[in-house]
Amino acid sequence: MTLAIVHTRALHGIDAPPVDAEVHLAGGLPSLSIVGLPETAVKESKDRVRAALQNAGFDYPRRRITVNLTPADLPKEGGRYDLPIALGILAASGQLPSPVLAGHEFIGELTLGGALRPVLGALPAAIGAGRAGRALTVPLANADEAALADRAPVYPAGHLLDVCARLRGTAECRPHAAPAPAADATLPDLADVRGQQRARRALEIAAAGGHNLLFVGPPGTGKSMLAARLPGILPPMSASEALEAAAVASVGARGFEPANWGRRPFRTPHHTASGVALVGGGSHPRPGEVSLAHHGVLFLDELAEFDRKVLEVLREPLENGRITISRAARSADFPARFQLVAAMNPCPCGQLGDPASVCRCTPEAVRRYRGRLSGPFLDRIDLHVEVPRLPATRLRGPDPAAEGSATVRGRVCAARERALQRHGRANGAVPGPEMERDAGATPAALAQLDAAIEGLGLSARAWHRSLRLARTIADLAGEERVEAPHVAEAVALRVLDRAHGATDVHAAL
Repeated sequence: MTLAIVHTRALHGIDAPPVDAEVHLAGGLPSLSIVGLPETAVKESKDRVRAALQNAGFDYPRRRITVNLTPADLPKEGGRYDLPIALGILAASGQLPSPVLAGHEFIGELTLGGALRPVLGALPAAIGAGRAGRALTVPLANADEAALADRAPVYPAGHLLDVCARLRGTAECRPHAAPAPAADATLPDLADVRGQQRARRALEIAAAGGHNLLFVGPPGTGKSMLAARLPGILPPMSASEALEAAAVASVGARGFEPANWGRRPFRTPHHTASGVALVGGGSHPRPGEVSLAHHGVLFLDELAEFDRKVLEVLREPLENGRITISRAARSADFPARFQLVAAMNPCPCGQLGDPASVCRCTPEAVRRYRGRLSGPFLDRIDLHVEVPRLPATRLRGPDPAAEGSATVRGRVCAARERALQRHGRANGAVPGPEMERDAGATPAALAQLDAAIEGLGLSARAWHRSLRLARTIADLAGEERVEAPHVAEAVALRVLDRAHGATDVHAAL
């Protein structure tokens, strides 16, 4: 037998397309060549594989070895092909029974001693193997992650010898069981927030409808504290949402931590982050913060300090829930259905509108500061809410009126369930025409919404987003119809729209 075929998986976006490692032994000077569009790390696998086979006690064939990674037009990267190539050489040289490889797929990087190192994308590979009806062998460190897919039998291995012993039948190995769900992490509780009833109300509305939210207020008023408590009041993740979020994290730079299964992501990039860091990119496209926050929260603190060009790249994923990274050689599509929460000061010095401080910023300075946020970007944020400074007397001791996260989460889940029954998704993700048709708004509510939009000179997008917001407010109240008071509250929760329509910027807040 001089030809062996070993099944494996590549990594493309969050998908794991199938790859066959064809290994052929022929006469001629001893050599090993790898074809099939391999990048540098794949080409270097020939040295790792040779040393691993020799140090594991196998005979390295002194023949001309050709490894073809098919399909040839799919770029191959990383060390994930080390294990398939090594097994292919062993099978082609008769040191391993070739027929047993047919029902298995393998991924893993080899050390020079034959130990297996973890690779990125084990979860998408397990999903793909399950669809193909094959078992998957992964490095021991990837076993918990791959088993979470619950699609294919997953066999962990710490060394090349462990894999060969199992394939020969000399060692018993059972499929790896998925780890038990980790205990719920202790999330920050909303009861810790004192006062700020308006901001708490906005946070609850945002959680119920999946709306984007911007807090505006002086430094130290609790904007970041409120944002950190959003994950604690969001509805639990469904199984499909958990799998999608984990698959994205699996192909990220740090991989996926199984202990985070079922927990909504909470990403907090610094305001110096680049556009590539936010939306993803690179010569081999990797997900950015917007994708790593899929089905979770992306928190941008000090929003006006971000580069304007960086913020503009968020417009497409905010609207479509996906991001396509295109490069000369390839492109990749990543999901990005996240909930944006941001915080900013009202002016460069941060004291505008604070009765306890004096703002010395000129109207022109405030306009330039606000001008870092474009109108189209702000149009995609449903709620703009003031977070004022509280008197010192309200900061001492517990707040008896402050509800805990568990209580608020109960109302949020009930409102979200009403939206799911009506639209099959959260209100914030419903397309404008569908929301207009099915929102159940009364004529008085629509007339009030029209008057508000006309008076503020806002866009059609702002009209639809305000209607979505009013629908969520009605869901929280358990109302079947959207009434005029719901619209009034929705419009009142867009403070920067009022600032846009004001002639005096200082009077807008």
